[in-house]
Amino acid sequence: MRELLPLLPKPSRYAGIEDGACRKDPARARLRLALAFPDTYEVGMSYLGQKILYDIVNAHEGWWAERVMAPDREAGAVLRANNAPLCTLESDTPLADLHCVSFSITHELCYTNVLYMLDLAGIPLRSAQRSQDLTACPLVIAGGGALLSAEPLTPFMDLMVLGDGEESLPDVLRLLESALDQGWSRDQLLREARLIPGVYVPSLFSAGDGGTPVPLLPDYTRPARRIVADLNAAAYPTRQVVPVGAVHNRLSLEIARGCTRGCRFCHAGMVYRPVRERSLANITSLLDDCLRETGFDEISFLSLSTGDFSALKTLCHGVLDRCAREQISLSLPSLRVGSIDDEIIERMADLRRTGCTLAPEAGSQRLRDVINKGVSEEDLLLHAQKLLEHGWRQVKLYFMIGLPTETDEDLAAIAELCRKVRDAAGRGGPRLQVTGALSPFVPKPFTPFQWEAQISREEISRRVHLVRELFKGQKCLKLRWHEPAMSHLEGILSRADRRMADVVEKAYRKGAIFCSWMEGFDLAPWLEALDECGISAETCIGAREPGASLPWSHLEAGVAEDFLLRERERALAGKITQDCRYGACRQCGACDTKAAPSRLPHAAAAEPDAALHRNRLIFAQRDQNAHVPRRDEEGRLICRAQSNRPPQIAEELTHKAAQYRIWHSKMGGSACLSQLELQAVLERALRRAALPLAFSQGFHPLPLLSFGRALPVGVESRAEWFALTLHKILAPREVSARLDPLLPPGMSVLRVDVVDKSRRTEQAEAETFSLRLPTDEENAAAVRCFADFAALSTFPHTRQTKKGQRSADIRPLLLRWEAGPAQSDTRSGADAAVTFVADWRNLYLSPLLFCLAVLAPLGPEEHLRPRLRLLKTAQTFADSQTYP
Repeated sequence: MRELLPLLPKPSRYAGIEDGACRKDPARARLRLALAFPDTYEVGMSYLGQKILYDIVNAHEGWWAERVMAPDREAGAVLRANNAPLCTLESDTPLADLHCVSFSITHELCYTNVLYMLDLAGIPLRSAQRSQDLTACPLVIAGGGALLSAEPLTPFMDLMVLGDGEESLPDVLRLLESALDQGWSRDQLLREARLIPGVYVPSLFSAGDGGTPVPLLPDYTRPARRIVADLNAAAYPTRQVVPVGAVHNRLSLEIARGCTRGCRFCHAGMVYRPVRERSLANITSLLDDCLRETGFDEISFLSLSTGDFSALKTLCHGVLDRCAREQISLSLPSLRVGSIDDEIIERMADLRRTGCTLAPEAGSQRLRDVINKGVSEEDLLLHAQKLLEHGWRQVKLYFMIGLPTETDEDLAAIAELCRKVRDAAGRGGPRLQVTGALSPFVPKPFTPFQWEAQISREEISRRVHLVRELFKGQKCLKLRWHEPAMSHLEGILSRADRRMADVVEKAYRKGAIFCSWMEGFDLAPWLEALDECGISAETCIGAREPGASLPWSHLEAGVAEDFLLRERERALAGKITQDCRYGACRQCGACDTKAAPSRLPHAAAAEPDAALHRNRLIFAQRDQNAHVPRRDEEGRLICRAQSNRPPQIAEELTHKAAQYRIWHSKMGGSACLSQLELQAVLERALRRAALPLAFSQGFHPLPLLSFGRALPVGVESRAEWFALTLHKILAPREVSARLDPLLPPGMSVLRVDVVDKSRRTEQAEAETFSLRLPTDEENAAAVRCFADFAALSTFPHTRQTKKGQRSADIRPLLLRWEAGPAQSDTRSGADAAVTFVADWRNLYLSPLLFCLAVLAPLGPEEHLRPRLRLLKTAQTFADSQTYP
């Protein structure tokens, strides 16, 4: 794939140059594994699970885990057109040449992307089609949060890892290593793998008549989810791969795993039990190490319900002090209504107010009790009042539509609740800008609502329309909604059995990929595939009979069906169930109790308590206080006075002690970095180098960095620079020594100069380039093109810009040129076909566009661009000094 980088969109995603990536000698790796994520690079690099497994596998000296993401449609087409296989990011190795390919399955709509990646890799889609020789075709496995309901994917997988993968995946890899040493067949490996706790081997079950798989071996009837009992004992990556672009490009630190709030629609909240909180000492230690190793300037504390972390206030007090001191921002996702108190809100308001998202899920109190949300209207309005009091003016509210027992009155209550939140400050107070977001309910396995029907696509559209009408004409209210067709497809797949595998494959063959993206989403291939397989979509989304066997009944998730049925009955009766962390145990089956042991397998442990499955909390009760809004004598909300003053930062950070110009190269894969990506890479490297950065002042303080002219993506350089301001004086040699080891492959510090403030951002008047093409014939033709261009007096050139077409005479841009490498500059490269100097004094044009214009007689841009290698070798300034 590396040879195709000039043809690929966003080539930096495939260059494998990220900091923190593990690079080993292939000859010394006994076992090679691809951690595959069936979505784009930006989504995959935001997934914490892959980062954890990447660290665990690569900690083993003889194993090498590499990454691979699903190429977007355009990139996939390039691979097919060039007959190139899908390869890993680190070593550019075809997936088919590895020992194992492990997919992370996070939702049902990624199923066809798994087939897409296997197909691009040249690996047979179905397990039954793969060679029995484990050296001829890799073992294909899967893990992730959606596997307890992934029967449609089972014919494509050799085995699946259920639950937490920290212990199960290493066990699988040890078995695979032994199988390779002993020459086992694929089937022999799979039979032995059944003995590993947490491993599900689909081929050891046959498809039953009713959709429930039937075990083929008497000692393997109920594979069970495997979990880490104590999060403090689990490995966690401190040196993470730092992406060049991601949806969540920040340090994600998992502070807890599991949730017992008991929302009856939530698959994760049911099956990720029990709650396991990481200790404050462990979090603090990991935070220090992670920030030092990654250079991120934003922290996100992750869990299914961060606001329910028992020691959140204690944790935040220490972290927020550090954030203010080091210009790091903090985000707390997954906040439940009323789950953070005044002190935390006030501290976060002093740093930076970002958007706030709350999830009441239903508009009426009746329906919130049905789903066991545990949130009252008063709670929500109090939370809104506290946001207003501390300066927030925007909030997003998430709702579900189509929930069991929902009526049109419940839908009308959504609009009414949004109006109440908007006006939470009371008469005369400021209004909140409220955005309501609607997501259709999808029944999920292992939840109390797993037996319920999903409403039809037409009914979803009707209910969305009803709420839209109620929002019309309302000031400060906006409404967004999830695509009904996409939710309909999710409902078709979420409770399907193995018969759906044929539908998945047919839909893929018809072009259905990236089905969780609105861009390019099309339900038609799926409906055609369902029709061809004789499967009714209405049956797929219909109700199930309580007590009947289900496609997932042969799997043990840790929650008993009796518990789910009891919760269903309580839902229909409108009764809520308290959180067992702080209330009575409801005997769901996940924990070891006096009444019965956990339904989940136990790991061996030196201390008996270390292996017990139970809620593990820091404090017996949450360390936060309930919201108490401040009111005046007339009962009106007292809001913090709005100020246009930016947040205060430490005075030393704004001191401009010294300015430096840092010259560096940008070769190989680093040439694929765009200017914005380069800036992010450098900012993180500078933080990791512990350089005393100076910051701007304002609402969003940033490191004081300036850059030379942006280099086009794909153009290499041995003469790039950026300007840096520090709040403490360091010797240029020390700046170079700290920074150089932390730059990505292809980048190195060439020199560091102390510069006067007035010349800090001075741009070059001329730049020297060399170019070459792949063949001698093309290079000779390039020389003729430059000779012809130099002989002209003018050369009008028109290009398309964001503001329309722009025309200019570009002949004056060629100051001088010569065939071959420059006689006066050995750095230009012995294989250069042409060396030229571009004059930027009166006009600047991308050097790549300039070369394409000069070489236009050799062919169109789409032909030339991937074949042209352009290298910048020097910059010349107004004082005639040439650098570096």
